[in-house]
Amino acid sequence: MNDDLAALSARIDRTNELLQRMLAEVAKTPSTHAIFVDAGYLYAAAGRLVAGTEDRRAFDLDAEGLIDALIDRARTIFADSRLLRVYWYDGARRRIHTAEQQTIAELPDVKVRLGNLNANNQQKGVDSLIRSDLESLARHRAISDAALLGGDEDLVSAVEAAQGYGARVHLWGIEAPEGRNQAEPLLWEVDSQRTFDLDFFKPYVSRRTAPAYESAAGRPAREDVRFVGAQIAAKWLAARGRDTLVELLPGHPYLPGSVDQDLLVEAENLLQYSLRGHADLRRALRDGFWEHLRTLY
Repeated sequence: MNDDLAALSARIDRTNELLQRMLAEVAKTPSTHAIFVDAGYLYAAAGRLVAGTEDRRAFDLDAEGLIDALIDRARTIFADSRLLRVYWYDGARRRIHTAEQQTIAELPDVKVRLGNLNANNQQKGVDSLIRSDLESLARHRAISDAALLGGDEDLVSAVEAAQGYGARVHLWGIEAPEGRNQAEPLLWEVDSQRTFDLDFFKPYVSRRTAPAYESAAGRPAREDVRFVGAQIAAKWLAARGRDTLVELLPGHPYLPGSVDQDLLVEAENLLQYSLRGHADLRRALRDGFWEHLRTLY
């Protein structure tokens, strides 16, 4: 009986010794974090905040400078942790990198992951990519903390999946000129929240000058007029407020006469071309205007 107790005690001692070694190794292993950027949210929210428009064609983004700033901020927040990499999620037609996306992909410590871009320039499949990466990295203990820059409610499942494997998820957001640009269920689910303000993004976003189409150059293309319609919608949204423009949605595809006239006058000033007598171009103008509003609301 005494021999059995002695053997059991020896086994317990060996087990404790192994556990102590394991804990010592874990203590030596630095924690690791990764940054997950939903580029669709970033462009829309930062563009609206700094340039007054969510249309990517209306402003330039210094992605390299901004990524460096995000990495520096993460280094401050996760002081005892090392960076795994930055994951940059964006959309592209047929998932073929644009020149800008290729430049970002070539940056050190950055991985570009592409979803599809549909005919309305809406991202498809990006949320599922974020969930897949978050879940996989957390499951394999590759990260202990995830900084997620995004706002879509569809990301809730990604957060839950990562947390289920023990990772902490920290939601990063962009200051909204009015209201909120992140879904409440997402805010409720994460482990912490942080919002970056205008001063943070100002050095990295610059508005492009509006394209001018001189009369001598001839009639503008329908796509150019459509783009100007979207530009004006974004400008009005920033200046007049969400409620004013949302009231127009039930009347789609028609605009009140005074609003339609204001749209026409502002477009002609931007285009430097008269749209009077060009019914097809005026339709393109309204299409661009409505497309921008309906994409948002």
